[in-house]
Amino acid sequence: MREPVWIDERDALTLHDRLVALHGGPAGLRDDTLLKSALARPKQQYADAGSPNIIDMGTAYTARVARNHPFVDGNKRTGFVIGILFLELNGYRFTAREDEAAQAVMGVGCRKPRRERLQRFPSRQCVA
Repeated sequence: MREPVWIDERDALTLHDRLVALHGGPAGLRDDTLLKSALARPKQQYADAGSPNIIDMGTAYTARVARNHPFVDGNKRTGFVIGILFLELNGYRFTAREDEAAQAVMGVGCRKPRRERLQRFPSRQCVA
């Protein structure tokens, strides 16, 4: 497997700013360290795994940004878009309906769904 195309801090900040401009809410980064930590998790999975899974890494982007709350607002939206962008940059096409995607992501920030459940969602909604 070739190394994935990663989402960097500049990408995440740009996506967040655009999402807040489109959908509303206060803009701004609350904690730079929490953003860096969230963005590092998929890279850590890649380094540690014998056979890394792109969908698991995309899920890690979504879950970590949503749970770490690095932004003042829009953490779940931004985490979701970062995760999907990562998948698409790495050869997957996300096919879920908007309502399905929203339902899967809504509980992530407060740790309601188990990680396995969140991981199963993109597995069923992505085409390589």
